[in-house]
Amino acid sequence: MQCERLLKLAKTWYISVKEETMAPARMVSFMEKHAAECPVCQDDPDIQDEIAKITEIILPESKIPKAVRMQNEAVDDDEEDEDEDDDEDTDDDSEEEDEDDVYDDDEDFEDEPDLDED
Repeated sequence: MQCERLLKLAKTWYISVKEETMAPARMVSFMEKHAAECPVCQDDPDIQDEIAKITEIILPESKIPKAVRMQNEAVDDDEEDEDEDDDEDTDDDSEEEDEDDVYDDDEDFEDEPDLDED
């Protein structure tokens, strides 16, 4: 964030949100309004990404616009699918190792104890 004024305002607004004297959505609208009107913010190429990150942090899931939530869920689903594919590959290997262990268990036992001793 290149605009010092927006940075100071955002900190002040964030404290108000945490103290519950300002609604999180109101803070987001103030940031967006400032960014639209401020020449420094208009020249900052990363400002919209930074506002989006702050919005994710302060807004509860139910208050984020549905289109944004759907987009985020699609990205999360893709990441989970990749993780599941990775897990399946490792599960197959471990199952084969487990089967080998089952058949090799006889080697782990010592001689049976003599139970006839009085």
